[in-house]
Amino acid sequence: MAHTRIRKFNTSDTYPEQKLDNDLCQAVITTGGKTVYLRGQCPQNLDDAVNIESHDPVEQTHKVMQNIKQLIEECGGSMEHLVKVVVYITDVRHREDVYRTMGEYIKGVHPVSTGLVVQALARPDWLVEIDGTAVIPD
Repeated sequence: MAHTRIRKFNTSDTYPEQKLDNDLCQAVITTGGKTVYLRGQCPQNLDDAVNIESHDPVEQTHKVMQNIKQLIEECGGSMEHLVKVVVYITDVRHREDVYRTMGEYIKGVHPVSTGLVVQALARPDWLVEIDGTAVIPD
């Protein structure tokens, strides 16, 4: 792995009641490379900014994470270079669905993560937004 992950853990240990299975850590150490700061990704197409048709938090999260993966790859990296995510959801009841879906994309990666429940996002149809930071080694 490109970076040193400090205090790795899985959310199945920290949130056993929520049946989550996300690989996270408390800190990430990077050296060299280029840092990529991603804009908060929403459930819309990268090329035309058209929203996906779904109001399902799982489908919206898949689109958000696909966008994140695509952008990191366009910058010359891969998901293993993801070091931090910030997750914004509009309803705490969607937390498990959003985090479970996000976990499919970060399995074995162990980024640091912050999660927030917010009143609203930029468009009323959006249930989730995730921004990220990646460091791509030289």
